[in-house]
Amino acid sequence: MEKRILLPTDFSDNSWSAIVYALKLYADEVCTFHFLHSTALGATTMTNLSNKLKSTIHETALKELLELKEMAESSDANSNHRFEIILSSKDLNIAVDEAIIKYDIDLIIMGTKGATGTGEFLFGTNTVHLINNISMCPVLVLPEDYDFVEPKEIAFPTDFNHFFSKTELEPLKQLADMYNAKIRIVHINEEEKLDDLQEYNLMVLKSYLFDYEHSFHWMPEYAKKTIEIKDFVTELDINMLAMINYRHSFIENIIKEPVIKKIGRQPIVPFLVIPE
Repeated sequence: MEKRILLPTDFSDNSWSAIVYALKLYADEVCTFHFLHSTALGATTMTNLSNKLKSTIHETALKELLELKEMAESSDANSNHRFEIILSSKDLNIAVDEAIIKYDIDLIIMGTKGATGTGEFLFGTNTVHLINNISMCPVLVLPEDYDFVEPKEIAFPTDFNHFFSKTELEPLKQLADMYNAKIRIVHINEEEKLDDLQEYNLMVLKSYLFDYEHSFHWMPEYAKKTIEIKDFVTELDINMLAMINYRHSFIENIIKEPVIKKIGRQPIVPFLVIPE
């Protein structure tokens, strides 16, 4: 079955690195890659621009999108892959939402840069907005300049407070299928023992992953969750993180935690965020 991958781009080296990763990740899959660029600049700025300048911005962006498509086609001699371009004048979140519906997108892949200054966060502003606002499609966030490594070891942190549906786990299982990956479920102990709800959710998760090589890992809570997850990634040579993003999940804390002295300015491995 053909995969439809959305690749938001600002034409930076960082976004090109994300494109290269996507092409390698799906090298053996039939895919259509949609390059999306938004020219939205903000209401005040756009109001003050002349129609001629707006037209110039649009034409320049279209030219760059076409050049990006040509570069992808010439560097990726893969008959399984097709490339399309999407140019939008709408806000990036709106443009992404519309593209997901119109093109039946399966996955968004994008690079990220940590924000700068004292309010430093795990992800850049655009990435955080997408993670918080996209509810119809998983997002795979890549560290800056990350070289492709086959995701043979996928970590799945959870507190077991959420009931996992088959639909939510499908993106994780699909990636595991592609690379025959091991799924490492990691639980950060915040309690003496699991309550009845957590035990039930653990049982359901085990049943869903019955046909997949997986293991469970309990870690003591000793600091910020970013530290614990970073240690786990390093110790087990994890190639990808995957999390369900639901209300009150600890992913909310992770994307908000200042990380100057913690995990760094960005994720250290690709980070798959699956909407509830």
